[in-house]
Amino acid sequence: MTEKHSFGNEPITCHAFNRDRTQVAISSSSNQVHIYALKGGAWEKVYELNEHASRVTSIDWAAQSNRIVTCAADRNAYVWQRDSAGDWKPTLVILRINRAATCVAWSPDENKFAVGSGARLISVCYFEEQNDWWVSKHIKKPIRSTVTCLAWHPNNVLLAAGSSDFKCRVFSTYIKDIDKKPDATPWGTKMPFAELMLELNTSNDCGGGWVHGVSFSPSGNKLAWVAHDSSISVADPANNRKRRKPAS
Repeated sequence: MTEKHSFGNEPITCHAFNRDRTQVAISSSSNQVHIYALKGGAWEKVYELNEHASRVTSIDWAAQSNRIVTCAADRNAYVWQRDSAGDWKPTLVILRINRAATCVAWSPDENKFAVGSGARLISVCYFEEQNDWWVSKHIKKPIRSTVTCLAWHPNNVLLAAGSSDFKCRVFSTYIKDIDKKPDATPWGTKMPFAELMLELNTSNDCGGGWVHGVSFSPSGNKLAWVAHDSSISVADPANNRKRRKPAS
């Protein structure tokens, strides 16, 4: 069932709901994030996150830990967590990129997150207990353009990324210190960090243009993405199949 919610007249450029959809974090093409709570059937602004210096480009809200991660054109990410007083406190995450961050997504286990950027790389970030801070590792090759969208595999290791070089790719983000050794999947068996498991050229294989959205199936055995030509494509590596539904 479709629900309609109104938050004023400004265009909403990114948003994320909390676990039970009683709160939503919204950014309207600015450096601020507004948190709204559903009270008595109406949305009421209850908090404002003000740490980024440039336009916020993506938000994700972790369902279990209740942490929010944001990224922006200022090339930074922040992890927001509520303190004992109920205030949202930010922790800066140094992404080590020289272009805007474009998209962010928590992993299923919420012990790491990935940030795509215009720097032609993906920052995989995790919390380092020994030094009490968030650190990042880079996936670079063979990305040749801006990363536009991300999606995690249910195993918490594989990561799908779409980009403006007309490619959809699946990478391994295995980090020995925090991940258990993954089982074999249709995407491959050996999964060292940054390993390219699959690359799909949307112009030749199926779909066409920039990749705007990507998602694994609940089992993780299939991958769907949407491209700039309005096509919807599905990859099924177990059966070596690729299907495309063109724009009508």
